[in-house]
Amino acid sequence: MLRDLSRRLSLAVEPLVVLFVLPVVIGIVAEALFRDTTRASCVATFASPLVIYFCLTYRDPEGSWNWLATLLVSPLAIALALAAVMVCFGRTHVRRHPHRNGA
Repeated sequence: MLRDLSRRLSLAVEPLVVLFVLPVVIGIVAEALFRDTTRASCVATFASPLVIYFCLTYRDPEGSWNWLATLLVSPLAIALALAAVMVCFGRTHVRRHPHRNGA
């Protein structure tokens, strides 16, 4: 019974990991690798739908999910990956305002 419950829980959590956590990780890794917002955002934009497509085809070998499912969820994945890139860029490149002396 406990084994069945853990299996159902893992099946319920898997889409959340693929659709939410994985694009955020892709964005963080892209920013860490490139340290340039333009390149990191381009890599995150193209890598997120590709990784989701490969995850869907790997987890569903019967083919009930296809490229159309990836196309439908890719805007969410791209937005999360780009948001992760922008948050990481903002945290690593803190802009300091110059202090004005006596103005």
